[in-house]
Amino acid sequence: MATRTSNPVSRRKIKTGVIGAVTTLTAATSGTSYDLTTAGTDGAAVTLPALEAGLNFRFVVGSAFATTNWTVVSTTNVINGNALVAGAHVAGASENTISFVASAESVGDWVDLYCNGTLWFAKGSGVTTGSITFTAA
Repeated sequence: MATRTSNPVSRRKIKTGVIGAVTTLTAATSGTSYDLTTAGTDGAAVTLPALEAGLNFRFVVGSAFATTNWTVVSTTNVINGNALVAGAHVAGASENTISFVASAESVGDWVDLYCNGTLWFAKGSGVTTGSITFTAA
């Protein structure tokens, strides 16, 4: 008797990576879930690639950091969306920076980003008040 697979898409592994310092992402790394992890106490900046439909990334706080925010940055103010932070929606509209805020972050806080070719759309979750913010340049 043949084996049946009802949903093969859900059985694929997620590409994962670790970012521990200033990084510029490329379109080739789209679809990756990144742990933001540092050996010291500082976060760093992660720069998104040029806008291209279908690009997507996940960023997860992988270890606590105390002195410098982790930031996810677009070169223009094209980040839109929200994060549920301590039970409240924190909105971003025409922003260029998402910050995981030092001393407010919790391991496991996360943000997903998806690009439609014109904008980046964000959704995320943070445990502690002020742990995720959206700002414009």
